[in-house]
Amino acid sequence: MLRLIFSSPTSSTLAQARGACRRYFADAALFSAVVNILYLAPSIYMLQVYDRALPARSGATLAMLTGMFLLAVMTSAALDLLRARLLVRAGERLDHQLARPIMDRLLSARRSEAATAAVLRDFDAARQTLTGAGVMALFDTPWAPIYLVICFLVHPALGALALVGGALLILLSVLNGRATAEPARRALSASQTHYGAIDEMLRGREVAVALGMADGLATRALRHRSESARLQTVAGFTAATYVSITKAARLALQSLALGLGAWLAIRGSVSAGAIFASSLLMARALQPIELVTATWRGIVQSRATYETLDALLAREDSVAPPALPEPTGQIRVEELRVVADPNKPAQAILHGIDFSVEAGEMIVVAGASGSGKSTLLRALAGAIEPQRGSVRLDGADLAHWPVDQRRRAIGYLPQSPTLFRGTLRENIARFDTELADPASTDAGLVRAAQAAGIHDVILRFPQGYDTVIGDGGVTLSAGQAQRVALARALYGDPCVMILDEPNASLDAEGEACLDKAIRALRARKATVIVALHHGSLIAAADRLLVMKDGRIERIGQRTDVADAA
Repeated sequence: MLRLIFSSPTSSTLAQARGACRRYFADAALFSAVVNILYLAPSIYMLQVYDRALPARSGATLAMLTGMFLLAVMTSAALDLLRARLLVRAGERLDHQLARPIMDRLLSARRSEAATAAVLRDFDAARQTLTGAGVMALFDTPWAPIYLVICFLVHPALGALALVGGALLILLSVLNGRATAEPARRALSASQTHYGAIDEMLRGREVAVALGMADGLATRALRHRSESARLQTVAGFTAATYVSITKAARLALQSLALGLGAWLAIRGSVSAGAIFASSLLMARALQPIELVTATWRGIVQSRATYETLDALLAREDSVAPPALPEPTGQIRVEELRVVADPNKPAQAILHGIDFSVEAGEMIVVAGASGSGKSTLLRALAGAIEPQRGSVRLDGADLAHWPVDQRRRAIGYLPQSPTLFRGTLRENIARFDTELADPASTDAGLVRAAQAAGIHDVILRFPQGYDTVIGDGGVTLSAGQAQRVALARALYGDPCVMILDEPNASLDAEGEACLDKAIRALRARKATVIVALHHGSLIAAADRLLVMKDGRIERIGQRTDVADAA
């Protein structure tokens, strides 16, 4: 049963999740066996009423049969409810097992992987399929042959009709699966692309409105949506065609079974009770197949979603690196190469970058716009993965450092502050408030805010550090956001500080606070790497690295490089 939805996962994470759900599915299969046995109750009731109670004109027999029938129906309903609850629990367990790994992989995905929140939406839809009628029908389908055998026991002609009808419905189900599989996969892919474009558009809606780009972006988004809707329509029309044919075939076969039973009763081959029992048996044998056909599109989409998740999660399966000695802040960059698109390796942003920074040293990265400064700093911070070469912290590749150690060791201020919806407390503390007691982070975040010169500004807000920023909250100015982001980078006293144009949005007061923060970093022997176009910070540097066209043009002592320029 699990293989119909999950196939054979290559990701150990998905394999473990499937294994965790196996017990729920096994128990649901056990309940399905009992439920399907109890589904025989209506047919047996009909046979006994017409063949035993009516000929004997016995009210007591009819009452006893009715009582037993109602008991069987209530037991069947209770077990059916338990089966449904088991499948709901399976979906809940699946979410518990996979939600965090999916979230982690989305956050660490490369730009070229186009991983968006649409993956989580599709996962939620696929998870809900586990509790739907389609999966219930899959559990009931293996019992169809049992009903066919019973039809043969009633009369070979009824069994033959049920066999032909079952074969016809199975054929329709197979054809439905083949016809809808590819359109469903293409529709799912187009839907993910559409939602990704919507996410991107909403993130930049202020710029879009200011520059009059809203109409163009909306038109493009609607074009993507139209293509997604077209593919879904194709898949929907195909599935609806087979569902309609299957439903008509099942109703026709059920009525034909009633007619065949009556003809056999007229000839004396079966009893009168078998007329109705045969119709009920035929309906019970064919109903699961019809339901599978009706819900096959959702099952196929769920399978496609889990294949996408398998490919996504397979790339993060690795053994956690061991803890390393606390770093001193020495940086070594070896033959670093970064490309904009892995599918176009010839279009590199950085070409063979090679240099080192000693612990406690300050180096300024300079160069014209587009020279590769920001990309270099992003690679140094571990925000992007190089296609070749490595960035080493105290001799160990950044990828070999445990995440907790690396996040404590490196402070990073990107060119755009990129604050997240939440409180100032949460943003400055890097959301450690979600991982530990918020009170334990207070001293560190206040110290970082004071170092960035934003502490007094925060105290003037009505809610202080509990002020919510982002949509629906307080809107910070560009300079305030820059200083909050600087405080976030300083939080935890990292031994390596990477700052990309930290003075871009600062006024004179902000510049003074930044200078003070840099001096404090130098005083405690932190390694400082700053990308700048201009500013007084250049004079504080030990060395100057000049970038041009993604390569190091010059590197050396600040005075020597400045004189050579």
